[in-house]
Amino acid sequence: MLILFGIEMFRPICRAEDVKRENKTVDIVKRRGVITANKIHLKKYPIDNPVTIFNASINFNGEELIVYGRIVLGYFTYASAVAEFRVPIRDLFNNLFACHYTAEIVLYPDNRFDIWGVEDPRVYEIDDKILITYSGRTVNYFDPSIRVERTLPVTAIFDNGKWRKLCVCRMPEEMRGFVISDKDAFFVRMKDGLKLFHRPHMRDERFYLTVSDVPDDVLELKEFRDVSVSDTKLVLEHAKFEEKIGWSTPPVKVDGEYLFLLHSVDMKTKAYKVFAMLMNESAEVTAVTPYYIMEPKESYEIYGDRPFTVFPCGAQIIDDSLIISYGAADSAIGFGEIDLTELMSILGSNRIG
Repeated sequence: MLILFGIEMFRPICRAEDVKRENKTVDIVKRRGVITANKIHLKKYPIDNPVTIFNASINFNGEELIVYGRIVLGYFTYASAVAEFRVPIRDLFNNLFACHYTAEIVLYPDNRFDIWGVEDPRVYEIDDKILITYSGRTVNYFDPSIRVERTLPVTAIFDNGKWRKLCVCRMPEEMRGFVISDKDAFFVRMKDGLKLFHRPHMRDERFYLTVSDVPDDVLELKEFRDVSVSDTKLVLEHAKFEEKIGWSTPPVKVDGEYLFLLHSVDMKTKAYKVFAMLMNESAEVTAVTPYYIMEPKESYEIYGDRPFTVFPCGAQIIDDSLIISYGAADSAIGFGEIDLTELMSILGSNRIG
């Protein structure tokens, strides 16, 4: 059990010594191109183009990728919203750089849990419901006197043809004073109920990759609610060569296991890199890639508002590939393709237990 400030916090799911990872990259992601802000045209809004668009998640309807991108209209407070647009799957395999798209803002800042920004959406489906969980910049975000709950995970549901904000998830009351921020979140339905995968940043200045229980009736809420998580467990500790790790993409199911992509920040260079993990229905870690499978290498990943960053937020299985969407240096939406057989082979070589 992890104890912080005299309070019992997170019980580890697996031991750090059981996870073998090394500080090298074998990049297996085939880049399929990028979409930049000048290629996005906002409808129902007086400004045609956002200043930037990045950190996008994706859903797939059989013919198109439905893309949910984080947009910023100005750099004064960097307040973000989420814009939706559609990319025909053929565009990924032709000349994505030449394409233009019409987008609509579908999630705005509008309450005390996201008033300073709606960031880094993850879109996924549970029980035939389409959900987006994003990082909400709360009213505390810019207040130097309040270094508590500056960001929190907020979930919206697609209901009757539009997005409706469902809930904000928070730690139990006795722990909230120790939470600086909580990001990189999404729900997953597992064998023993609904889970929130999230990454709290605590007052000891460490970042914890965690999974928590949430009430099963959360997805049935008719009005926005403040929801407390429970029984939070530490999934995986970061390696000695990493500053922190976090959840990237909501999982896809492969051969009965959940496949996740995760991001890492290098301790020395501060570069973002990507690795993968498998979990079973009991939320136990069963495999981790022994090295990174993606790191910044293209010019648009190396230089931008946040240099040396690849930050996946979406993943969909299409045929025999894992198609991913990611933020490229906080300045573009990148798309990549991973051979699923190759990735599963790498994971199979580094099973736990």
